Amino acid sequence: MDTSAINQVIRSRRTVKPKNFTSQDVDQAIIRTMLENANWAPTHGMTEPWRFSIFRGAARQRLAEFLAETYKSLSTPESFKPKKYDGMRQNAMLAPVVIAIGMKRQESEKISELDELLAVACAVENLHLTATAFGLGGFWSTNIAATSDAMGEFLGLKPKDRALGLFYVGYPACEWPVGDRTPIDGKVQWIDR
Repeated sequence: MDTSAINQVIRSRRTVKPKNFTSQDVDQAIIRTMLENANWAPTHGMTEPWRFSIFRGAARQRLAEFLAETYKSLSTPESFKPKKYDGMRQNAMLAPVVIAIGMKRQESEKISELDELLAVACAVENLHLTATAFGLGGFWSTNIAATSDAMGEFLGLKPKDRALGLFYVGYPACEWPVGDRTPIDGKVQWIDR
């Protein structure tokens, strides 16, 4: 395998928010490839807990309204922010594709919920890396509405399942963001004995 290609994709992955997307549609074949690669994430007990609901076209309006109203219903008068309310509605319309992320809980619960959550996170990283390889920006939002029980119901998830946010996808209207990381040496300890 060409390790330089995977290194480049991993190190080029960046968050690009919907306000920085063009209106250009994303080909369904690309979305399908993203989903297929997400499906190859590691999974304990082969539970494959990830679930995805794809919102495109006019369906984004229904999602936008749901997000805004859910945010409003979950906010207290003190915590409600009109700008955030408007942003919930706008983001769904600014992204050509919005992928709602869910976790299906194993019926027997033999595999821990933490393992299932981490498996879904790996699947989302596969989505994001594949988007990067296609020159697409991505943004995983885990706001209060996108991770609420109401969102789970909206997506048709069962009570023990979880809504884990929204992954916004689109072509960047801006320069590809430059990333920065502190050196790995300060985050690693080598244990040989």
